[in-house]
Amino acid sequence: MFKRSFLLLSCFFTLGLSAQQGWSLQQCIEHAFKNNISILQSDVNSKISEVSYNQSKANILPTLNAGATHTYNIGKTIDRYTNTFADAAVLSQNFYLGTQVTLWSGLTQYNTIKQNQYTYLAAKETVEQRKNDLALNVATNFLQVIYNEEMIKIAQSQYDMSKEQLDRTIKLVEAGSLAKSNEYDVKAQLANDDFTLVSAKNNYGLAMLSLKQLLNLDTLNSFAIAKPDFSEPDANIANISVYEVYQTALKNQHNIKSAEFSLLSSEKSLAAARGRISPTLSFSGSIGTGYSGLGQRVVSYTPTGLYNVYATSGGVPVMDPTEISVPNLEKTPFADQFKDNVNKSLGFTLNVPLFNGLSTYSSVKTAQLQSLNAKYTYDLTKQQLFKTISQAHADAQASFNKYNSAKLAQDAAEQSFTYAKQKYDVGAISAFEFNSAKNRLLKSQSDVLNSKYDYIFKLKVLDFYQGKPLY
Repeated sequence: MFKRSFLLLSCFFTLGLSAQQGWSLQQCIEHAFKNNISILQSDVNSKISEVSYNQSKANILPTLNAGATHTYNIGKTIDRYTNTFADAAVLSQNFYLGTQVTLWSGLTQYNTIKQNQYTYLAAKETVEQRKNDLALNVATNFLQVIYNEEMIKIAQSQYDMSKEQLDRTIKLVEAGSLAKSNEYDVKAQLANDDFTLVSAKNNYGLAMLSLKQLLNLDTLNSFAIAKPDFSEPDANIANISVYEVYQTALKNQHNIKSAEFSLLSSEKSLAAARGRISPTLSFSGSIGTGYSGLGQRVVSYTPTGLYNVYATSGGVPVMDPTEISVPNLEKTPFADQFKDNVNKSLGFTLNVPLFNGLSTYSSVKTAQLQSLNAKYTYDLTKQQLFKTISQAHADAQASFNKYNSAKLAQDAAEQSFTYAKQKYDVGAISAFEFNSAKNRLLKSQSDVLNSKYDYIFKLKVLDFYQGKPLY
């Protein structure tokens, strides 16, 4: 939707650009997208949501962890591999590899994945909506600059006209054809026109400053815009249905989509919370081995020349023919211990939640309320959209009527001024009367210009909600 609305605005403003060098609306918007901090922050938040979404998908995979320890035991201790006491420092090493996977958790993991997916989609739509809002703000300021530039031209024209009038009046006063009071009246009008011209230039400067600040540009550097060539606005607002515009906007406005995805996310959050009531079944397995400095093995036996002697039940001594031998020991090599000390384990764990201080119940209840609140937000967003479109339609209709009335008033003011100028040139009316006619013309020209730009922009706002591509 944003691409279509962007084309709508950019095509409208850049159509028929003059040869004047400057930034088009499209360049302004693109620059704003790259430098507006709010847009950049929204994009970062969207990427954070994407990371959470990807992580929730990865959480269903089995975990696999490996580890090792290298330990010196000093003092009396029991060695885990030889099961003997040691009084001196003993080196032991342990190595292990373990895995665990959840087999069933009441679909909590699945619903969490869907929740994070919808949260991520909502964040993406929020970014696009903020871009749309920024594009409209840039367009508004862009249009305001053009309007104030046109006002400068009108004010300059009125000032030049008054200056010519003053030169002519001075000559007529010197010739005795007009009273001195006429000269004073024209000078007062010239001062008033000069004030109007200065005000128009100030307004233009402020509008340009606002646009540069919105684009995050250096306000001290020179900056100009490419002025579009606006055609005469012509459209029948009565043929535009508010309901049809609203139905179209429901499908393409990013704030509606964002609210809808947020609602779906809250529903999945509720499902995940309910899933925690279910028993959880998980599988785990591990394999490990180790080495102990106390580990010894027999390598040979040394005869002692001694024999065991036993006594019978009658007290008669009997000698065991087997000679007593003393075993010769050595430390078991690391490789042999690593192979011989291997231990493996496999297991299933069933966890049945019976009572956890009402935490599960509270989580479900909170998720229910959050889901209900998201539903209200979604409905409120749709209501606000309908109100905005209705207001935009009413504003466009009012601006259209105002523009037509202003054109009629301007035509009448031009005729009145032409007639007044002819009478003033022959001395039939005073300078005050002539200036009154000129001021009425200035006001009518200003009204036409204001209503024209106001109507054009509000009409394009309606087109924006309709998603009309102008290409």
